Amino acid sequence: MKLLEERIRKDGEVLDGNVLKINSFLNHQVDPQLMMEVGKEFKRLFENEKITKVLTCEASGIAPGIMAAYQLGVPMVFARKKKPSTLNDAVYCADVFSYTKKVNNKICVEKKFLSSDDHLLIIDDFLAHGEAVKGMLNIADQANATVAGVGVVVAKEFQGGSEWVKDHGYRLEALARISDFENNQVHFVGEE
Repeated sequence: MKLLEERIRKDGEVLDGNVLKINSFLNHQVDPQLMMEVGKEFKRLFENEKITKVLTCEASGIAPGIMAAYQLGVPMVFARKKKPSTLNDAVYCADVFSYTKKVNNKICVEKKFLSSDDHLLIIDDFLAHGEAVKGMLNIADQANATVAGVGVVVAKEFQGGSEWVKDHGYRLEALARISDFENNQVHFVGEE
């Protein structure tokens, strides 16, 4: 997605440890117009899949997730990282390690929001090592839901998550595919 790649080049910052900081439009401050375009692109890519729900993870998956759900005309469910007191014991949970924050999280979704009738589109902001996506796939599996595909805003292709998702038979669509951060610059797949 050219618009997204241009925005990453303009406002993204490469930090130590292969981290891309895009908090001016996605991970802290959100650009709703850009996220609407992200949602439209996910709709274009998955509109023939008969999606019943979008599944994402709080917090940074919510903006692209809600826009994709809006464009597809379906509800969005987000996995919570902390179990609030209002969440009962009827939950699907999975353990997820965050490489950015170096912490383990238990993500949970109430069972009443996912079922074997669901045809899910999993959306996330980043795909690096794939831990968040693996956790959401685990939750979908617990619910006996079908996963139509995985859509990510940014895939860091050199960190193994994309390969894992595809090797496990899931359709993966990444709107911006990064090949490396050589010389602290973002390089996209397909660039010379």
